[in-house]
Amino acid sequence: MVLDLRRFMPRIGGRKLYFLLKPKLIEQGIKLGRDNFFAHLKSEGLLVKAKRSYTKTTNSKHWMKKHPNLLKEFKPAAPEEVFVSDISYVQTEEGVHYLSLVTDAYSRKIMGYELSDEMKATDVVKALDMTVNNRQYPSQAIHHSDRGLQYCSGVYQSALKASDIRPSMTDGYDCYQNALAERINGILKQEFLLYPCSNIDELKRLVEESVYIYNEMRPHLSLGMKTPNQVHKKDQKHVLLV
Repeated sequence: MVLDLRRFMPRIGGRKLYFLLKPKLIEQGIKLGRDNFFAHLKSEGLLVKAKRSYTKTTNSKHWMKKHPNLLKEFKPAAPEEVFVSDISYVQTEEGVHYLSLVTDAYSRKIMGYELSDEMKATDVVKALDMTVNNRQYPSQAIHHSDRGLQYCSGVYQSALKASDIRPSMTDGYDCYQNALAERINGILKQEFLLYPCSNIDELKRLVEESVYIYNEMRPHLSLGMKTPNQVHKKDQKHVLLV
């Protein structure tokens, strides 16, 4: 059962595995507490080892306008009130590519993404365009990012303005100010984008599959072990009433 789930989520952790498998264990009459479940994973060599890597993709030393951090005094209470964005690198046999993500801060759902050979603003804005097209609720929104030149560019800021989305940015070099966006990008890279790809077209298919599995199948501890899409849909009635 563990290996079956790992076909879709190769690096899913033990707590999430136990949550997903517990109903099946009970159904089959297998009495196995969480501690013994972890012991079993260890004995079978199925524990996931943490990966840590860092490559800088942000250039904030530029002349373009930086916007204030609007999240210091605001926390989202419903889906699509706050979007967070980040850019990370991924590799194929052809070389380095760049993955831009836009995530809903409340539900943790990946709303838009774009894989490109460069970090041009015209590439990064495509993830925002996908996000706008995927929106389900009419609430006013904030877009939070680091102070990278792609997000400060006229192309990106014009796209935000056209969709009536307010820009918000980190106000220094504190990595925690955009931690959620970086965390989601890290999950996608470290848990899903694990298979070697020959070229960007193969990688694009892998990214598409991975985003779907992440949104629809992977539970989050911070969401009460629900998936991002479950939380995003759950609050639909409330948001529409508001």
